Amino acid sequence: MLLTMRQQAAWKEERRRVISRMKGLLKFITCGSVDDGKSTLIGHILYDSKLLYADQEKSLELDSKVGSREGKIDYSLLLDGLMAEREQGITIDVAYRYFTTDNRSFIVADTPGHEEYTRNMAVGASFADLSVILIDAKQGVLVQTRRHARICELMGIKYFVFAVNKMDLVDYSEDRFKEIEAQIAELAKELELANYVIVPVSATEGDNITTKSENTPWYTGVPLLEYLENVDIEEKTTEKGFYMPVQRVSRPNHTFRGFQGQVEAGTISVGDEITTLPSNEKAHVKSLLVGDKKAETIEKGQPVTIQLDREVDVSRGCVLSAGAGEKVTSSVEATLLWMDDDKLESGKNYFVKLGTRLVPGIVSKILYSIDVNTGEQKPADSLGKNEIAECEITFVDRVVADEFSKHKTLGELILIDRVTNMTSACGVVTEVKEDGQEAGKKADQLRAVIKGQRAATIPFDLSDENITRSFVEQVEKELTLGGRHTYLYAPKDDEPVGLVVRHLNRAGIIVLLVLNKDLKNKEEIKGSLAKYSKYIKHWEEGEKGDVDSTVQTVRKITEYAEDVYGVASHI
Repeated sequence: MLLTMRQQAAWKEERRRVISRMKGLLKFITCGSVDDGKSTLIGHILYDSKLLYADQEKSLELDSKVGSREGKIDYSLLLDGLMAEREQGITIDVAYRYFTTDNRSFIVADTPGHEEYTRNMAVGASFADLSVILIDAKQGVLVQTRRHARICELMGIKYFVFAVNKMDLVDYSEDRFKEIEAQIAELAKELELANYVIVPVSATEGDNITTKSENTPWYTGVPLLEYLENVDIEEKTTEKGFYMPVQRVSRPNHTFRGFQGQVEAGTISVGDEITTLPSNEKAHVKSLLVGDKKAETIEKGQPVTIQLDREVDVSRGCVLSAGAGEKVTSSVEATLLWMDDDKLESGKNYFVKLGTRLVPGIVSKILYSIDVNTGEQKPADSLGKNEIAECEITFVDRVVADEFSKHKTLGELILIDRVTNMTSACGVVTEVKEDGQEAGKKADQLRAVIKGQRAATIPFDLSDENITRSFVEQVEKELTLGGRHTYLYAPKDDEPVGLVVRHLNRAGIIVLLVLNKDLKNKEEIKGSLAKYSKYIKHWEEGEKGDVDSTVQTVRKITEYAEDVYGVASHI
C-alpha cells in the first residue's frame, strides 16, 4: 500500500526524531579476571533485548541443554564460539558483536580474562571508547582486574563501568557490594579515572542488566544497558591543529601527485598552508578529493587525497600538518605492555609501527617497570610477558611523534619482532626526546647495531704484490657468508671517496676499500679516512694473501661488542 504524502512526511519526522535521540555509536569492551562472567553478561544483553534471530535463539537453547548450567540457558555460548572455549568455559579469542537498540548502536569486544591471553584483551582495548570491567562479588578486585584496568587506561579509554557480578551468589549483600566499591574507589584513585560508575549485576539471572532488579533495592543507579545507551563519550577537548599521516602517494599519471590518508585532527581547506614532516617543507593545498569528488574543506575522520601546489619530499609515514605541534625525533620514552613469551631486554631491536611509519628501532633502555597491583615504579633489567614498563626507544631514522595525551595517532606504537613478524609489545609515547646532533650520531650507531657489527673501512692496496682484486672479492664473499654486511668499493680518481665512505659507514656498512696502484691521490685518501676508519696496518708473517686469516682479522675488528654504542648487545 502506497503511503500518502502526509504519511510520508510523518514517517520522515518520526525517523528524524529517532535519529536525534540516538547517541551515536558506542564501542566498548568487556574485561576482567577469568570466569568473572564477561561473555555471559553480553549474551544476556543480546537475549533480553530480543536482538537474536529465531534460529540463534533456538540454537542457544539446544546447546544449553548439554552445557554446564543443568539445562538453564548459558548466555556465554553466544560469544564463546571456539570448541576450546566451550570445553574449558573460558574466553580465548576476542569476539566482536554488533547490535542496536532504540537509542544507540553498539560494537562490543568480548575479551579473554585469562592472563595467558592478555595480548588479545589489549587488542580489544585499542579500539574501544568505554570499558566494562567485571568483578566477581565473591573475590573482589584481583590482580588481573587491576592489570586490565591499567591496560585500558594505557590505551586511552576514558570511561569505565565496574560491573560487580554474581551478586546472586552473595545473596545480593549490600555490605559486600560496599566492600568492593571501596576497593574500586582505591583503584580509580590510583589510575586517576575521572569517569566511572559501579553497577551490581548478576549476568546469569539478569539483575540490573537490561532492567532494574528488585533484588537490589539499595542500588539507586540505572541498569547497565540504560547507562550504556545514554553515556556521553564525546571528547570535551579536541586535538590541536590539523594533521594527517600519509598512507599512500597516489600517482595515476605524470600530471597528478596526491597524498592519501585519514584526517586525524582539525580541518583543512583548499588554499591553506601546510608543513610536510619530517622534511619541514611548506606548501599550499591545491585540491582536496574524497573518492573522485572534489571538496573545499575536509574535517577529522574523513579519508582524503590532498594535492599540493608544489613538489615536496613526502612518502608513506610522513605527516601533513598545520599548527598541530608534532615533533620530529629519533628517540622517545614510551609505556609498553610486553606481550611476547621471550623477555624484553635492553638492546633488542624491532620494527616500530608509529602512525603510518614502520621504522627499525631499539629499546635502548628499560627505565623502570610498573607494578600492576600498586602502580609502584621498580628498577628493571628485563620485562616478562604481560608486564608494563617505561622504556626509551631509539629509531634508526627521524620520525614524527607526539605524546599520546596530545595526539593519539602519533602517540601510539607497537613493536614487531623482526624474525617472526609477531607483535611483541604495544604502548604509548609519554615523552618525545629533543632531536639534536647526539641523537643523529646515536641513530647512525644503531644502524650498525641492528646489523650486529661495527662499521669500519678496511683499505686494500693493490700495489702490494700479495693483494689482488680477486683476493679482496674472496674476502668479501666469506665475510658476507658469515653474516657481515659489506661493500667492495674501488674508487676512481675523480670520485669523492671520503663522502662515499662516510655515508656507507653511517649506514653501518663494512667498506672494503680497494686502492688501485694507479690511483694518484691514494695517500691523500688514506690520510682523510684515518680519523674514522679501522685499518689492517701490519700483516703477520704468513698472513699476506691468505683469505681465511684476513677474514678472521676483519671479523675481529668489526665485531659488535657489549655497549660499544651505548646500548646492550642482545641481538
